[in-house]
Amino acid sequence: MDRSMASWRNTTHDWARSVDVDHLAHIRENRAVFAPGGLPHLLLEVVAYAADEAECVGGGRCTVTLHADGSVSVADEGRGTDTRFDDHGRPVKKPVMATKDLRFFDHPDAQILPDGHPRRGMSVVAALSEWLVHTNRRAGGAWVQRYEHGVPATGLTPVADDGTTGTTVRFSPAEPLAAAGGPTPDALAAFTACWPYLSIGIDDQRAAR
Repeated sequence: MDRSMASWRNTTHDWARSVDVDHLAHIRENRAVFAPGGLPHLLLEVVAYAADEAECVGGGRCTVTLHADGSVSVADEGRGTDTRFDDHGRPVKKPVMATKDLRFFDHPDAQILPDGHPRRGMSVVAALSEWLVHTNRRAGGAWVQRYEHGVPATGLTPVADDGTTGTTVRFSPAEPLAAAGGPTPDALAAFTACWPYLSIGIDDQRAAR
């Protein structure tokens, strides 16, 4: 296989650009536009990727956890985020967090999420979070990476292979999104019922605080 990044075809994101700082800044400067309704919308942006994967393979499951510290995670059992090896043998993950999703961000016919607002992509979630941790398990390896306000704070850090595949995205929304509060389990269940290929479990741990 040709490992030259120049030969990698762009589908959802531009492989040649790992971080688009101007794009992330634009999102942060227009919070009301890109996160209407606050945290519930960010959560739907993440679940939409699990729904994409479930539809692609004919069905799937994810778990949404509302953590006691105010952060939220979405864990699915899909194939994991596309990760390739460059011509030096280094893993390169598709830049879903720090660059725009070419399908949705500037597209007038972007998919509408269950809250009635346009889908923009995972970079919105990363840019509007104090921190985000992406754990990615693929058939060819597993890695974790941390982002702060959308910018990678670490490289891809290998983690032990546990025999599973899938992604877990845990994020802590920035103020004032965090101050606005999170979704109720009932509202979240109603939203996520809009994705027929995806079975969603909800674990509300906030009462533990």
